[in-house]
Amino acid sequence: MAAPSKRSSRPAPVRKAWRSLTWLGVIIALLFGINAAGVIWGEGSWAPKLALDLEGGTQIILAPQVESGTSVSQEQLNQAVSIIRQRVDASGVAEAEINTEGENVVVRIPGELDDQTRARIEQSAKLELRAVLLADVASNQSIEPSASPSPDGAEEELESTPTAEPTDGSDLAWVTPALQAEFDSYDCSQADENTEVAPADEPLVTCDRNREVKYLLGPVEASGENIVDATNGTVQTQTGASTGQWAVNIVFDDEGTEDFAKVSTRLFGLQGQGQSPRDQFAFVLDGEVLTAPQMNGAITDGRPQITGNFSQESSKALADQLKFGALPISFTVQSAETISPTLGTSQLQSGLLAGLIGLILVVIYTLFQYRALGSVTIASLIIAAIITYLTITILSWREGYRLSLAGIAGLIVAIGFTADSFIVYFERVRDELRDGRPLVGAVEAGWKRAFRTVLASKGVNLLAAVVLFILAVGSVKGFAYTLGITTVIDVIVVILFTHPMLQLLAQTRFFSSGNPWSGLDPNALGAVYRGRAEFRKPTAAVAGKKAASSAKEAQRRQTIAERKAAAIGAGSSSGDTSNEGKES
Repeated sequence: MAAPSKRSSRPAPVRKAWRSLTWLGVIIALLFGINAAGVIWGEGSWAPKLALDLEGGTQIILAPQVESGTSVSQEQLNQAVSIIRQRVDASGVAEAEINTEGENVVVRIPGELDDQTRARIEQSAKLELRAVLLADVASNQSIEPSASPSPDGAEEELESTPTAEPTDGSDLAWVTPALQAEFDSYDCSQADENTEVAPADEPLVTCDRNREVKYLLGPVEASGENIVDATNGTVQTQTGASTGQWAVNIVFDDEGTEDFAKVSTRLFGLQGQGQSPRDQFAFVLDGEVLTAPQMNGAITDGRPQITGNFSQESSKALADQLKFGALPISFTVQSAETISPTLGTSQLQSGLLAGLIGLILVVIYTLFQYRALGSVTIASLIIAAIITYLTITILSWREGYRLSLAGIAGLIVAIGFTADSFIVYFERVRDELRDGRPLVGAVEAGWKRAFRTVLASKGVNLLAAVVLFILAVGSVKGFAYTLGITTVIDVIVVILFTHPMLQLLAQTRFFSSGNPWSGLDPNALGAVYRGRAEFRKPTAAVAGKKAASSAKEAQRRQTIAERKAAAIGAGSSSGDTSNEGKES
């Protein structure tokens, strides 16, 4: 008969412990590998990016454009701040500060400001949709229906010859000799960066943002304010398969759906008549054309799709511009300058020093309270710190997260929350030892009781972090963000490291024998014999001393019922002694 393998001879808790530790090692290795890949092949770093208060960045002041004699309301400014914040968040920039100073909107971005983010911030005029009357080159983009056009979306037979009075936004009657001369002489290379926006009911001569295509556009026929959503994604076939071609998907509200249905029906009819570029529809922001695709269908459901030579990045940038393009007022860039850190190196060092002091106090307390068992707490904190650091660094690389002083405060607070989980677990194990269980059984029983408490506690912490992140703005989001991350990591560490380590230590002689320095001595804890459970009895040399200590601890931990029973027993013994004295 074959001898049992060493693996099968291991107790079940030991096998589970090594399995959990293996998974923990895989997670750490995976995080390390992702970070290393970012450093080698991407724009990652071994250190997280710092926020505005620690690194400095760029400050842009936006001044409102209003007619003389009029003023800007606070409601308009607040709405503008909200939309600009959405634009900045969509670009992946974290820890940005956006607020009002007087009638100006001040945007502070940490680190170096890239061109795409700058463009999102500075594009502050109302988004307008205008039909194309003239263009000097053809467009390579098109507007597709998101679904097949319905049969009732019939094409209208439209007047295409110039008339004295324009009948719609595509009528060439808008092109007067003066406007034609202005279009012919307009030079895109000399165009001002902030093209003056024409009134909504008048034509507009302008160029695209790349200064490559010149347009003469009709009056505004739809507003960007009616765009509910704009996202990027790949084009899907009728069977749901992806074609690999990137597109921008737009969703209009009811008013926008009605306006766009009229325009798309007209422009699609012009395409059928070979009237290019009058079959194009331009999306205009800050007086410049974002895109002017051709109309390839009558779109009546309010869900057009823009296709063309898009990449994933360019389609996302256009979707963000369309989604967050409508502001209640127009702005001009008053100034853009580099700013220094508001807190600086000394404040960062002070925050780190405070965290180090807190960590040292936690270590001292755990060693004093739990002795050798406190080493598990220290090791757990180290593992949690490694996972947290790698996670923050990866998020900094992939999601643009930046660590602020508020975020560091969240990490410092997490030290106490993390240690609290270990304390709950250790105390449950000690309670089981006091009830007379052996250490191996106490670890398993204590874990079942502690795990429910830990989950309830961490659930409350995570809920608070999520609510704070959703409702807060600015640097407070950084505090909530790190608090939420460390809460999840805390649960992972307790499950995959702290509990497995206690399962393994329970098998060692030092801890299982109840060494006084282990922190798990049943007699020192005041163990009480209950039922058939057993625990290690003290040696003869220390029996008297430990017995007295255990008796005091056991008496202190008696229940009310036990105290009443002891009092009744003591009264009966006293009565028996008295009677015996009388009989003698």
